[in-house]
Amino acid sequence: MGRKTKKSKAFGKFGAGFGVNIRTKYNKVESSQRKAQKSPFHPTGKAKRLASGIWKCKKTGRIFAGPAYSLEKIE
Repeated sequence: MGRKTKKSKAFGKFGAGFGVNIRTKYNKVESSQRKAQKSPFHPTGKAKRLASGIWKCKKTGRIFAGPAYSLEKIE
């Protein structure tokens, strides 16, 4: 008998029926938006996503608007 397959990281919450390409792209975007990213206000600061397009620099405490998912381009 075959093994039962695992759910696919963040996309597992939606279940089956969307296709491999959409699942992998969604997981890439989802994982990058959750990480702390390089802040534009301080060279060693990190920025955290609060909501879609709203970011906060952890070092300086500044809240600013930016791209929706990631401050750097996702490849």
